[in-house]
Amino acid sequence: MTRDISYEAVMARKNEIMKKAVGIDYQVFESGGIAFDYERMMREVGYTIDEIRKIQAETGVGNTPLIELKNLTKLARKLAPPGKGARIFIKDEACNPSGSFKDRRASVSVYRAQKLGFKGVIAATSGNYGAAVASQAAMRSLNCIVVQEVFDSEGRGQPEILEKGRKCEAFGAEVIQLSVGPELFYTFLCLLEETGYFNASLYTPFGIAGIETLGYEVAEQVRAATGRDPDAVVITHAGGGNVTGTARGLLKAGCRNTKIIGASVDLTGLHMASDRDFNRKSFTTGHTGFGVPFATWPDRADVPRNAARSLRYLDRYVTVSQGEVFYMTEALAQLEGMERGPAGNTSLAAAFAIAREMDEDQVIVVQETEYTGAGKLPSAQLTFATEMGVEVRRGDPAGDKPGERIVIPEHPAQIRVKEVNLDALRKSYISNCIKHYKVQKLTGEDIRFLAEDTKTIEDYVRMVAEELGISI
Repeated sequence: MTRDISYEAVMARKNEIMKKAVGIDYQVFESGGIAFDYERMMREVGYTIDEIRKIQAETGVGNTPLIELKNLTKLARKLAPPGKGARIFIKDEACNPSGSFKDRRASVSVYRAQKLGFKGVIAATSGNYGAAVASQAAMRSLNCIVVQEVFDSEGRGQPEILEKGRKCEAFGAEVIQLSVGPELFYTFLCLLEETGYFNASLYTPFGIAGIETLGYEVAEQVRAATGRDPDAVVITHAGGGNVTGTARGLLKAGCRNTKIIGASVDLTGLHMASDRDFNRKSFTTGHTGFGVPFATWPDRADVPRNAARSLRYLDRYVTVSQGEVFYMTEALAQLEGMERGPAGNTSLAAAFAIAREMDEDQVIVVQETEYTGAGKLPSAQLTFATEMGVEVRRGDPAGDKPGERIVIPEHPAQIRVKEVNLDALRKSYISNCIKHYKVQKLTGEDIRFLAEDTKTIEDYVRMVAEELGISI
């Protein structure tokens, strides 16, 4: 009998398709309510840090250099009050095979696919992760399909996404490019079912565990360079995997007092699924359009339970403007001789501002860089922005308005961060859990889980539940 491939039928089969394509039965971790056994799920990866390092070494992933940004540190100190201006270090993840930290995620997923006997892997991504999966698949002789959301209804593609698509194709992947809309997930499910390939999802325990080595290396290298643990690590925050994996690695290395700071480009007011807004943003990842929704409802992912859960680990969450990131991209190139892509420069912009709040003897680490290329360069992004009717000018970046105006700072002192209210995100997450699971009363297990998942205490969860009119 011919299988029904209508949208409704495929979406109704999504859990069955995902279970077969990932090889994880998520039901075994469920409690029957809001709670699930997160740490047990993470242990299902079955690999220790040392084992993951060995897996990654087989394909040249990891052991990337930690570089002190001495010139940017000097500049930050000139702009800071006396005695302030932390030492700024950057972890150069562009040295990985496909040019980003995403190789760490892909390495474990593709290794797992090969070990389980899958003939190929599929990833749905705007690009960097697709390139990483394609690169790892090529090394392990597996087929690879990358599904990208690329075009608006006029057939226009954002330069950075097109650049990433070319990168995926260079590694031999079949790249399927779609217009913005709900068909991405549907197409992804259809391909998984049709091919029987492994779902190299960004949000499985395999993908998150692969990033733990990054946090672990940061701890080792900072200790070797400075004799102390990093005081703060700034991590570009999108779907939450980067924050989660890095923080877990730092904790496994014993960095109990290191502050975990997430940073996103502020795209407030733009809707990521809007045909009009899709090409009026100059950043395709590391922005609030992913960072906020995934923080407040992580299980919106393409697996039943997302292993990326940023609120478990964040101590602080800040935003920077598009113009500030463009400015720091040029500053990194011209002051430090490092031309790198936009995602890592999001956390660099935040770190440059935060370093000026910290003491001179403290250490702040920018946790990643990524490769750059023609479509990722500020010139390409800003040219496209003007073509889409976005004003680009110099001035105070406080005047930036996503989708309408990009303001490039006139002076490095204008690089600032805006605080995101973590408490509001935590309350929103708890509210979303209650609504999604339609609970009238929280169990003790639910309360413990929510306290862990929001990095709070059980009394905080009870307080929020009472505010929402939920019984304890």
